[in-house]
Amino acid sequence: MITKMATVAVYVEDQQRAKVFWTEKVGFEVKQEHPMGPNSSWLEVGPAGAQTALVLYPKSMMSNWQEQKASIVFECTEIEKKYETMRTNGVVFQGELNKMQWGTYATFQDEDGNSYLLKG
Repeated sequence: MITKMATVAVYVEDQQRAKVFWTEKVGFEVKQEHPMGPNSSWLEVGPAGAQTALVLYPKSMMSNWQEQKASIVFECTEIEKKYETMRTNGVVFQGELNKMQWGTYATFQDEDGNSYLLKG
């Protein structure tokens, strides 16, 4: 029986730049970081206390990274507050918060051009 989603890979040019984005701008914490080869690590980041993490995987180690696009939704409480905090920290959103009958959401990008959905 599957009990949870453990990780989702996000392919990045520079792991350290991506680590700064996810920890300092989005507010995640480093879950694991282990050397994996020259100039790369197994690097997992995620929300404090969460069971699921993002693996920030170097594009240089994946010949077909262009076909491997992530589709990730981050559910949160107090979405308005989180949206403003992330914007203040330099996260680029593709527009303002959108309110629908199923919830409020906004789309943002990381520094490698990957898109994510923040949902409240």
